[in-house]
Amino acid sequence: MVPVISARPAIRNLQRGIALLYEDRDILVVNKPAGLLTMASDSEKTRTAYFILTDYARKGRSKSRNRIFIVHRLDRETSGILLFAKTIEAKLHLQQHWDSTEKKYLAVVHGRMEKETGIISSYLAENKAHLVYSTSDRSKGRLARTAYRVLEQTKDFALLEVDLLTGRKHQIRVHLADIGHPVVGDTKYGKENRGHRNLALHARSLSVTHPFTSERLTFETAAPAYFRHLMGT
Repeated sequence: MVPVISARPAIRNLQRGIALLYEDRDILVVNKPAGLLTMASDSEKTRTAYFILTDYARKGRSKSRNRIFIVHRLDRETSGILLFAKTIEAKLHLQQHWDSTEKKYLAVVHGRMEKETGIISSYLAENKAHLVYSTSDRSKGRLARTAYRVLEQTKDFALLEVDLLTGRKHQIRVHLADIGHPVVGDTKYGKENRGHRNLALHARSLSVTHPFTSERLTFETAAPAYFRHLMGT
């Protein structure tokens, strides 16, 4: 049986709403809040999960040689499970075996879904404005496949469990917009804001094989309260 490590209670609450869920000699697992970058950008260097966790690993000592390593990323607007490595060996092993990692998300989308389950498949490419789009031309894009299952529906919204069968930039957001059900609050790929400022996309769980013990671990966390508010529960 695969061990499931719940997000509640967190081992420790760090800066800017980051909750530390799990830590051992090789990996760190956190619950990242929406609005926080995974790593630095040209305009933001310190308000990032990477900066905060590096400071945590160094225990506030800037000259410490302790480091953490980025294994994967979540968009700034996306909340949820984020995994970091504590050694370069762990990072490389995790990335080399990333295809075996299972990633599930929760999304609230506009409209009622006609099908209870489905798989969306297309080739994803990126234009000069850094917008990702679907194409049927395999020479222009990379194959992306997204599975979904309807968990709840209201008159205006649907709550979906989304399974990333591939891991491409903005894959979930583009694919759900493609089928006419953009993620609530998605001002980049949704047709309009409709008064919702927060992106309703959450990395719900991550199942990964530990880089050295080979134990299969599953980390889970509940969706933000915003999702329940949208669904009226």
